[in-house]
Amino acid sequence: MSNAPQVSKLFIDGPAGQLEAVLEVAAQQVPAGNVVVCHPHPQQGGNLNNKVTYTLARAFLRLGFTALRFNFRGTGKSEGEFDNGVGELNDALTAIEWMRNKHRQEPLWVAGFSFGAAIAVKAAAVTSVDGLISVAPAISRVNENRMDAELQVQPDCPWLIVQGDQDELVDVEETIEWVNSLEPGPELLIIPGGEHFFHGRLIDLRESVMEFVLAAGT
Repeated sequence: MSNAPQVSKLFIDGPAGQLEAVLEVAAQQVPAGNVVVCHPHPQQGGNLNNKVTYTLARAFLRLGFTALRFNFRGTGKSEGEFDNGVGELNDALTAIEWMRNKHRQEPLWVAGFSFGAAIAVKAAAVTSVDGLISVAPAISRVNENRMDAELQVQPDCPWLIVQGDQDELVDVEETIEWVNSLEPGPELLIIPGGEHFFHGRLIDLRESVMEFVLAAGT
């Protein structure tokens, strides 16, 4: 019997039109939970096939979760146009609600990378989820797009931030300063030698995410 996940390509009715998505179901009978994964900045080449986004989904799949990756509005085959993080938040909330409606009895996590990590943080702050993973959260860039006040609201769930100390796009000191401003604050993991796209460190990223989710016990 193959251990490969079952993969389905689909569209979700979003606030600005259809959202292109990929749903992956782990190869086991009883799912351990569900995760919605948000990709990096659409105007900088980010989409649901980004390697870090893919790695996040794979971490959860290895734990028996069902993983949903989707393209923000105006990306790939998703309808609509880029909306400076505001409409993209609504896209994420729509994807989360879609997953919740499909799997009401199971834990639901949200995860994201870079721009998608900042969107995931905001989404987890305004809707109930069981856990949050944010990788290299591009807080200052999203702050410029009218989300700064909302990003001071801490999600009420287990929360891990992963950041490389050699990140050339998201300053590690800026992330540390932001984490220190939160109370009680998320767990912060700094990966030595990790740059923004975690080249050569994706396995470390995957294993760190899996360890945190297992420890959270949701």
